[in-house]
Amino acid sequence: MDTRKLAYFVQIVDSGSITKAAAALHVAQPALSQQVSALESDLKQRLLIRSKQGVQPTAAGHTLYRHAQSILRLVAQARLDVSQSGAAPSGRVSIAIAPYSMASSLTPQIISEVGRRYPDIVLHVTEIYGGVLSEAIKNGRLDMALIYEPGPIRGVQFTTMIVEDLHLIVNAETSGVAPGSGEISLEDAARFGLFLPEKIHTLRQVVEAGFDSKGLKLQLVGEVESVPSLARLLRADLGATIMPKSAADALFHEEDFQVLRIVDPALQCKIALCTPDHDPLSEAASAVLLVLKEMLQEMLSNKYAR
Repeated sequence: MDTRKLAYFVQIVDSGSITKAAAALHVAQPALSQQVSALESDLKQRLLIRSKQGVQPTAAGHTLYRHAQSILRLVAQARLDVSQSGAAPSGRVSIAIAPYSMASSLTPQIISEVGRRYPDIVLHVTEIYGGVLSEAIKNGRLDMALIYEPGPIRGVQFTTMIVEDLHLIVNAETSGVAPGSGEISLEDAARFGLFLPEKIHTLRQVVEAGFDSKGLKLQLVGEVESVPSLARLLRADLGATIMPKSAADALFHEEDFQVLRIVDPALQCKIALCTPDHDPLSEAASAVLLVLKEMLQEMLSNKYAR
């Protein structure tokens, strides 16, 4: 299949009109129509519905449009990789890092280490939740993510890096929990009003599933996705929160909060690297992925060495 025909087809769908697409591509309108007809003949499917208002893709056209975007993106990446072969990796690499996690504290180290090794790579770092992650990675808007593992999602793959117990984080002065105990039952944790991320966040889903398994009611005080705001709320003794100890240590290291491991039952979450399972990563993204894996492995080695 000719990639030029695919590029023409994508432009027609994006423009919503063969006339507008012809002008954008600097191609004669009859020639562009012939290219579409050739595609329809090759695929034995009608791809566009024509009307006075312009054109709309059929169901088959929508399918081709989606695949054509992926194919053209791969071709462009292949050209770039070949042209840069032998040179140091360069370009833009986008990473999502889960809020409310130890991973979010790694951002300065990630940027510093990538900058040291690969000065021509520009990192775009964002915080994002699992519910929108799969589409962002499948569509190529994100290269990879370090997030709470949500379970299987079609189009992406997860590599579990860390499995951690969840802890209750609460104001030490007013918690009512004896200092030095280090643990709290899930039933006792349920008496605290909680600040948690919204339902789309995997951490929230793990907490809710744990409460449901014991027939406990979750007292949700509010949905908070800003770490500075969360710290202020806990400091004011307006509620508690739940997250891994590593996240609490990283995010609240200057606060005098009690960090109590939840037991009976213990609640656990997984931090995973997420990458697309279909499109190969660019040379730059592959280099950044290697840096991430090395940093996480070193962090785990230090953790278990203590």
